[in-house]
Amino acid sequence: MIDVCLLGTGGMLPLPYRALTSLMLRYNGSNILIDCGEGTQNQIRQKGWSFKPIDVICITHFHADHISGLPGLLLTMGNAERTEPLTMVGPKGLAKVVNSLRIIAPELPFDIKFIELEKDFNQIEICGLKLEAFRVNHRVTCYGYNIVLDRAGKFDVAKAKGLGLPVNFWSLLQKGEMVEYEGNTYTSDMVMGESRKGLKITYCTDTRPIDSIADNAKDADLFICEGMYGEEDKLDKAKEHKHMTMMEAANLAKRAEVKEMWLTHYSPATARPYDYYDKIKTIFPDTVIPKDLASVELKFEE
Repeated sequence: MIDVCLLGTGGMLPLPYRALTSLMLRYNGSNILIDCGEGTQNQIRQKGWSFKPIDVICITHFHADHISGLPGLLLTMGNAERTEPLTMVGPKGLAKVVNSLRIIAPELPFDIKFIELEKDFNQIEICGLKLEAFRVNHRVTCYGYNIVLDRAGKFDVAKAKGLGLPVNFWSLLQKGEMVEYEGNTYTSDMVMGESRKGLKITYCTDTRPIDSIADNAKDADLFICEGMYGEEDKLDKAKEHKHMTMMEAANLAKRAEVKEMWLTHYSPATARPYDYYDKIKTIFPDTVIPKDLASVELKFEE
């Protein structure tokens, strides 16, 4: 089970009724934050979630509306008496950018570990999840992220009994560990069925629509994607600034065959994103036009 909260849905600048785009996920006691624009910590507070246990902060790119809230958040985490190290993931140059921002947050009671992305596709195992970062097409280096929770196959009791293994060894095999018993070696593949469908969340913002996005979002349970503009006459502007229209996002969702798409990163000029819903749903019906703090609890299929 993964708890997902789209803390803010705005792009470029915060508005009285719309915070800047950021995403927070909770899984098995761990917390992951993606992007941290101005006011992100206020959105976390409004959601009622805690700052202290954030384990990982992922940054898509180094534009102010995606990272300028970081110094305040780090100070708040420090004031909460956090001492555990924090991991930060982002494009090459992340350490330099964050340490520059820390001029106004110089003293923290915890260390920061930086993972800088240099390849077009990067995979990291963290907090019991698989974090995938894929390069997108913006004016500066920018990454989209997949958060993947794999699910093992079912434990086959009949096979375990057939092997003559005592029950106290079963849990070890379920965890993927190797067992030595009466001179024989047993591995999990001897008692586990085929892997089952897990969970996948894709987060992608500030980019033109490219094949890589559809490929990486393939079969996602939740696809959170930029919909900067809804107006058809804004396509040239989207191309110029390397952003995306809502209709382009819908076409990506359709190609990727995702289960559901949430739009985000609305232009400040787009006061009523829902006005474009009828056109969007003709392309991809399973679209949500969320507001700030939209939340969902994703669970495994039975």
